[in-house]
Amino acid sequence: MIPTMEGNAQPPSSKAPAKPSAARGARGQERRDSAKPAHRREGDALTRGWAGGAVEPAPVLPRQWHLLLAALFATVLVSAIIGQTLPSGGTLIAFLSAGLLLSASRVSARSLPVPDYVILFALGLVPQLLIGWGFARWMMPGDLAWALGAMSILVIGMMLGVLLGQRPFQLFFAKVSLWSPVALNAVVHDYLMAAVALAVAIIGGASVAYFQHLYDRKREGQRQADERLRNRSIDIMRDYEATGQGWFWETDHEGRITYISPEFADRYGFDHDDLLGNMFTKVFEVDPDDREAERTIKFHFTAQSVFHDQPVCNRRPGSDDVVWWSINGRPIFDGFDEFCGFRGSGTDLTERRRSAERASRLAMYDSLTGLANRHTLAQSLSKLLTELDASKRTCTILMLDLDRFKHVNDTFGHPTGDALLGQVARRLEKVVGDLGLVGRIGGDEFQVLIPHRCDQDTIERLAGEIIHTLSQPYSVDGTRLVIGVSVGIALAPDHGSCSEGLIRSADLALYAAKDAGRGRFRLFSEDLHVAARERNQLEEELRSAIDKGDLELHYQPVVHSGNETLAGFEALLRWKHPKHGWISPEKFVPVAEDAGLIPVIGEWALKRACADLARWPDAVRCAVNVSPLQFADPGLPGSISAALTKYGVEPSRLELEITESVFLSEEGGTEATFAALKKIGVRLALDDFGTGYSSLGYLKNAPFDKIKIDQGFVRGATMPGSRNGAIIAAISSLAEALGMDTTAEGVETMDELELVRMHGCSHIQGYIYSKPLSPTEANRLLEAGLTMQPTGPRAAREPRQAMLRRVVLQHGEDFYNATVRNVSSQGAMIEGLWNVPEGTVFRIALSENLAVDAEVCWCCENRIGVQFAQRVRRDENGRITGVEAKPRSPSDGEQGARRRSA
Repeated sequence: MIPTMEGNAQPPSSKAPAKPSAARGARGQERRDSAKPAHRREGDALTRGWAGGAVEPAPVLPRQWHLLLAALFATVLVSAIIGQTLPSGGTLIAFLSAGLLLSASRVSARSLPVPDYVILFALGLVPQLLIGWGFARWMMPGDLAWALGAMSILVIGMMLGVLLGQRPFQLFFAKVSLWSPVALNAVVHDYLMAAVALAVAIIGGASVAYFQHLYDRKREGQRQADERLRNRSIDIMRDYEATGQGWFWETDHEGRITYISPEFADRYGFDHDDLLGNMFTKVFEVDPDDREAERTIKFHFTAQSVFHDQPVCNRRPGSDDVVWWSINGRPIFDGFDEFCGFRGSGTDLTERRRSAERASRLAMYDSLTGLANRHTLAQSLSKLLTELDASKRTCTILMLDLDRFKHVNDTFGHPTGDALLGQVARRLEKVVGDLGLVGRIGGDEFQVLIPHRCDQDTIERLAGEIIHTLSQPYSVDGTRLVIGVSVGIALAPDHGSCSEGLIRSADLALYAAKDAGRGRFRLFSEDLHVAARERNQLEEELRSAIDKGDLELHYQPVVHSGNETLAGFEALLRWKHPKHGWISPEKFVPVAEDAGLIPVIGEWALKRACADLARWPDAVRCAVNVSPLQFADPGLPGSISAALTKYGVEPSRLELEITESVFLSEEGGTEATFAALKKIGVRLALDDFGTGYSSLGYLKNAPFDKIKIDQGFVRGATMPGSRNGAIIAAISSLAEALGMDTTAEGVETMDELELVRMHGCSHIQGYIYSKPLSPTEANRLLEAGLTMQPTGPRAAREPRQAMLRRVVLQHGEDFYNATVRNVSSQGAMIEGLWNVPEGTVFRIALSENLAVDAEVCWCCENRIGVQFAQRVRRDENGRITGVEAKPRSPSDGEQGARRRSA
């Protein structure tokens, strides 16, 4: 029998597993050989064989095809001897040509630059045609017996069956080529049944070949499926290793590495041969900071138990980079239940561990500045305040807020702001040093936690140094920046025994420092808590008042200075508390601003003013204050237009009073809002001109119709040497040149009235004509006519000095904060107290070393006039230096005469 052809390679035989006693080098070589991944070749449907034993695709003709030459000459020789006849010359030429073609088949089909079908025809079918034609020519004249000729052709056919056993279609065509000349020669000699027999043979042979082909394909598919099943686990392991997602390892019973994936060595720079034979725990070290892990690995190796997700590490060869892996392992035993070692897998843990470290750092430290973050600060503070020893529950906390940082961020951009925060952090760390923990809470807020109680001198010195250091100029990308910082300080346990309470106390101290003018520090005091509670209570009550409609608008008349006729009113917000009576706007408006209630209140005031304005004569206007927050709202023009349309009010009768602060808004669209308002037709007035930034560019760019002169310029304008009159005259002239009206606010005396008239103010507003009126009182005033008459003192009083000084008034056990607006040797006007009954006696601290008794002579809204029980002395600069020795006891008549003048 001819051996099986190369195209029919059999699957590799399985090998018995190596004994535990085999040499380590042999096992290592076996592992390395088995590490070769399975290959898939294009010539076959699926891989045949394993690794190096894989077989190439079968050629179109078998390599033993030339053996047909021997079969041919053997059959010819036997037929000639038995038949005692020689072939003719033509027959001999046919046999020799067939032999030459068969000999040419020894050349590999792959080395010939011709298609396979050409090789099949030229070297496979043509020789069979020649052989069949040769035997037919030899038999037909009768030279060779039909039996010998048929026997020879059958022998050649049998040889074809052996060589082309796995190629049914090649076998079919070869046999057809072999017998066709014989059949055709028989037909030529009138043996027609030969043609029929040939046709039947062709049909039958084709069918057999087709079904044989299907059967072979099915059998080959099953063989390959069986082979895949045998090699599946190996293929999966090799493919998994090739992806780089993990690797496999094995040790002997002593813990020495007997196998490790070659991909592991290639990826991490190890020499694969050097790894084999090394102790596993030497190559894979445990975390040096985790001694428990080392004991765990040794325990598993000794106890021969399974372990999972054990972190190990080592350095890359020739590098300081530490690589981390997570390994799993289980013990392996032989057929005699003898321990052979461990086998397991590993995955790279380096990036995951680095990510965990980064996440841990982000969880503990601020990513921008590198300082401790809010979480770390809170943990540290909580740990300090929960010490077992109560005497150790002390600490000092400083809350810091940068001043003017938002301006830097908005002007130069967030990258500059971030760089500035980094420099602030470095300076802050340098100032605090080892004294405490420095952290960033968020935004431009920082915190310093000192883990012990500091005396007041140390605290003040540290806070002062922080303010001084952080206020020095910075340089960011060549830009010089200057900011400041405010500091609030609280001590534990004095100002709070828990984290929340202590932080709240420090925050209140910080707010007080910022309210005091920024760039300062403030130590917490209990009155800050009281003020905070009062403010919160006031905010809640204000929200309730808005919901219930308890807010009111009062209207103060604005009078033409030339003919003393009523030009209009200014709407002023008032709140009558159900328990405390009238609340000063100076008290509740800041609360409304902080609580974000101004837009709601402002919109209500506009609608209320339009509703009242609709009932008044057409010649009367109404002025309504618009806050910067309202002005920044793009919907403001629409709201105003809707209110005017709803109540049928001519737009020119509504005047919007806007302060200079709207120009300082960082929001865009100021010019667009001005244009939209002027398009509606409302009038615009610049309120409190001269008290803020007072840029003349505002008058050039904004379409104002009126300038309002602040009452601070009116009061004291008639005093000798005062420059206020010149300022009023200048503003009036400027407004007249620009075609604008002017309103002088706060006119209260006849001499002030004469002064503002003389300097050209077109409108006058103040107590000289009327106090703010309720809507009912305003309606009665309009019913009486539009002519107004001034009523007030003629300046029959002692010259007074205008000032703004904070003072404390004591009445019994109660203390009140207020502001002195002007003062004389006999009395003063004080602002900040509401509804004080006449005759109330206060003890007033005018300075740290001077306090006098005083009696209330009159009260109007939040202002009171007081008469001192003793005359006070003043120097040439107007400063109060003391009191006269003899107390004054003014009579009731004197008090009554002075009430209005005060």
